Amino acid sequence: MTESDAATASLRPTDAIVLTGLRVRAHHGVFDFERENGQDFVVDVTAHLDLSPSAVSDDLSRTVHYGELAVEVADAVRRDPVDLIETVAERVAAVVLAHEPVHSVEVTVHKPDAPIEVPFDDVAVRILRGRS
Repeated sequence: MTESDAATASLRPTDAIVLTGLRVRAHHGVFDFERENGQDFVVDVTAHLDLSPSAVSDDLSRTVHYGELAVEVADAVRRDPVDLIETVAERVAAVVLAHEPVHSVEVTVHKPDAPIEVPFDDVAVRILRGRS
């Protein structure tokens, strides 16, 4: 198996915990008014992990507590303003991957009030990260 094959295999989805539509007010953006006024960001997280140990044992300690994960993700989005939502997405991915059972994560950060001059429904970045 090549290094590329191994990386791809580690990112293959299995079971997942999915958090969709976490709304967080934060002060990210390139423009001064974005930093000063803040805006809402919407985050979707899919944490890939084997859920069978927790399903068989019915033991919360053998999985990731999605309520606690949601709070951790929201805290990561709120802290330290940055220019790019790409940076926010990387920060969220690191928080999720800090949970031992998670082997890969997909993070989407939506910026519904982005300062774009033409009408739009959504702007977002999506990243997929796995354990190194």
